[in-house]
Amino acid sequence: MRYAFYPGCSMEATARDFGASTRAVLAALDVQIEEIPDWSCCGSTPAHRTNTALAVALPAFNLCKARDMGAPVMTACAACYSRLRAANHKLRSAATERERVGRILGASYDGSVPVHHLLDVLANHVGVEAIRRSVARPLAGLRVACYYGCLLSRPPEVVAFDDAEHPECMDQIVAALGASPVDWPYKTECCGAGLSITNPDVVCRLSHRILTMARQAGADCVTVACPLCQLNLDMRQADAVKRYGPLPATPVPFVTQLIGLALGLPPKELALGALMVPAGKLFSGVRA
Repeated sequence: MRYAFYPGCSMEATARDFGASTRAVLAALDVQIEEIPDWSCCGSTPAHRTNTALAVALPAFNLCKARDMGAPVMTACAACYSRLRAANHKLRSAATERERVGRILGASYDGSVPVHHLLDVLANHVGVEAIRRSVARPLAGLRVACYYGCLLSRPPEVVAFDDAEHPECMDQIVAALGASPVDWPYKTECCGAGLSITNPDVVCRLSHRILTMARQAGADCVTVACPLCQLNLDMRQADAVKRYGPLPATPVPFVTQLIGLALGLPPKELALGALMVPAGKLFSGVRA
């Protein structure tokens, strides 16, 4: 399996641990990725709120480069995934949009390059059973709340590769690692996303609700596949406790970090030390 890899801006900054663990896990599972050369920001939240032309042209610029590579795109960031898929959706359905983007880019693009999220690749391309067979150190006894956030499954006509209201692919992967995914109702609730900077109180309130519900469901940790979700639930956790009441410190590892540990990869290679809420006590059988 070979993919044109779009890392996005987060993996170059606040989510370097996601980038490191993603690359390590994909290499261990024999998934070949080649980074899109000279990629640029997809626009994420600001572009589609302020400039409708850039909201499509920025992701299309990267998709044109991937087209030249002759491979489907894979990205690990939920926001990047949403923007790339939304651009494809608009360009396939509107000739006027294709013409406008063609003028901006100086090149034609029709929205035909397939775009997959990392979870889709792991669950449906690599396969849950293949992951299960690769496990060297089962995460037995670990109870995990799988948190998808709001961008990976909605709107379903644009992005969904799983059930929009009750996705299961991450739960299936976690179960294949030997851990126990908990059943909880907040797996697709919004954490506040980019409001972490402009309105942190909203993020603290939403994050506190999500973490509280995860603990009430019996989870030892919350695992994610989105840099923004991880940032809000992990970095803002202390502020959320101060503002909205006590709750047990809850580690928020990326799902790739859990997979890497179960595959027997060294914790340092997975950048586990970058977590704000330490996760070491969860993995007593794995040497840090």
